[in-house]
Amino acid sequence: MNMKKFSLLMMMLLPAFSVFAQDAAEATKETAVVIPEPSLGVTTTELLIITLLVFSIILLFVAITLYNSFKVIYKEKLNPTPYVKHEAEALDYEEWKKQKGDRPTIWTKLLSLKPLSAEKDLEIPHAYDGIKELNNPVPTWFNVLFYGTLIFAAGYLYYYHIGEYGERQDDEYKTEMTKADLAKQQFLAKNASSVDENSVKVDPSQIETGKGVFDANCVACHGQHGEGLVGPNLTDEFWLHGGSVKDIFKVVKYGVPEKGMVSWEKNMSSANISAVTNYILSLQGSKPANPKAPQGEKYDPAAEEVAAN
Repeated sequence: MNMKKFSLLMMMLLPAFSVFAQDAAEATKETAVVIPEPSLGVTTTELLIITLLVFSIILLFVAITLYNSFKVIYKEKLNPTPYVKHEAEALDYEEWKKQKGDRPTIWTKLLSLKPLSAEKDLEIPHAYDGIKELNNPVPTWFNVLFYGTLIFAAGYLYYYHIGEYGERQDDEYKTEMTKADLAKQQFLAKNASSVDENSVKVDPSQIETGKGVFDANCVACHGQHGEGLVGPNLTDEFWLHGGSVKDIFKVVKYGVPEKGMVSWEKNMSSANISAVTNYILSLQGSKPANPKAPQGEKYDPAAEEVAAN
């Protein structure tokens, strides 16, 4: 291969290589998760409700139709209509009934039922081995349902495949999986930051946040500086329910109803309970003005540590 042919080949392949490189570069980029908006302003739940309502109406229509059909059949079986020869051979059965004043009802038209006495008039004038056929067309109600399914199919085809207003099944699957992944990430993030009485720790970095929580929720009972009002003094060494970080967390979380201490479990996040617990511990030895008299037993962290070991 000479150089001209080689150069021409490389010029032809260069655009393909550049497109491939761009695709590869875009594939390596981290794309944001995009959940499609509901089509035509209707959410999946609303669309499901509408579909169920339409399906229920169709089922009700079929049930009423079948009920009336069986009722007519049962009535005809109990009291068969006597056979009456048509007064004019040229008239069909329905026309003859109209002339007689026996006008068909909507259910008679919809069910396309004929009395047993009219069977001879429905015979097709040919036979095979003595077997005759009846001119008994498909009932109207069945045709209504059949053509209804065709209309529904046309609407479905336009909505999902031609107009592309709605998601197809594979796209719906991807959307639901994306939502599931987001829910999983939120759940894991929430659990990662969740704290309870067994995992709470002394953390000075939470004191500032805890002070804001304390000022907003605890001042009315424990005073501006933890000196104690209705509730006990939080600045001395005496505690009614234990003075460890876990004990204080439990009291704030579950409360002490018999002593008037409410539970903050439902009104305060576990992170805020941990923060206010650390703030309360930081009040030890602060000696505010007009402190309330000591209550409970003196807490000795060293003695508790020895007992734990």
